[in-house]
Amino acid sequence: MYHEFIFQTIIEPTDVFQAVYISSGDRKMKKLLMDNRIAGISVTGSTDAGRHIARVAGERLLPSVMELGGSDPFIVLADAPLNKAVETAIRARLQNNGQSCIAAKRFLVQSVIGAKFIDMLIAGLESIKIGDPLDESTDVGPLARKDLVENLHRQVKESVNKGASIAWQSTGLPDKGFYSPVFVLRDVAEGMPAFNEETFGPLFAVTIVDSTDELIRLANSSCYGLGASVWTTNIQSAKRIIRQIESGMVFVNAMVRSDPRLPFGGIKDSGYGRELAREGLMSFVNIKTFWIES
Repeated sequence: MYHEFIFQTIIEPTDVFQAVYISSGDRKMKKLLMDNRIAGISVTGSTDAGRHIARVAGERLLPSVMELGGSDPFIVLADAPLNKAVETAIRARLQNNGQSCIAAKRFLVQSVIGAKFIDMLIAGLESIKIGDPLDESTDVGPLARKDLVENLHRQVKESVNKGASIAWQSTGLPDKGFYSPVFVLRDVAEGMPAFNEETFGPLFAVTIVDSTDELIRLANSSCYGLGASVWTTNIQSAKRIIRQIESGMVFVNAMVRSDPRLPFGGIKDSGYGRELAREGLMSFVNIKTFWIES
């Protein structure tokens, strides 16, 4: 992920906002955050960047919210509404060209419908258009930087070397720009980069297993815990799974998304604290106790 952040600081004249671009490992970052005028820190970025900034926040005992990386599971049970699940899977993975912390990344599918899910996924992807992001008909644009493309392709190559297979990939990339094919990997397993790491680009990592318990175990085996999506027509089953998923947010029969009415944030390496809603506001509110005797 991009390791540069925008910090708000007070400058002259007063009441003017200034954007300061600083690398998370830069000494200037620490100097800025050690300024007594900084009263709190909110970070959206990579887990590594969050760790750097949290160390400085710890030195000053500053309140902080860390919304960091993610490897969101997209869990599809045997009784899932499959048409809607596949349609949403494509949107959930390709939002912002796959460069989203809450994009669905690991597709954990029950074996009874595994082959059908992959076939339907590929059929849906066949019609996507990769091209100019300014063209309204474009579905997938370029990635932000060359190193993001290179890292994504490393993750694909190393995963294939460890036993995954490329079920499908798009063709016909534009000549200019940091474009990547859209990949569908099947037989993705623990220990592969496509499973263990955050994949920041258009890569569908599909894992097919038999039991619901194994789907839950695999969903929780990640070091991340930002969002999760569960697909089933059995709402009672969904409620049971929700309680077992180690994630800050779980959506049933819907893609993970941000809503200002709901608290947003994760656990584990996905960070701590919450943005949005009342919980987000309270993250930077000091509680003061008053005791008055007449």
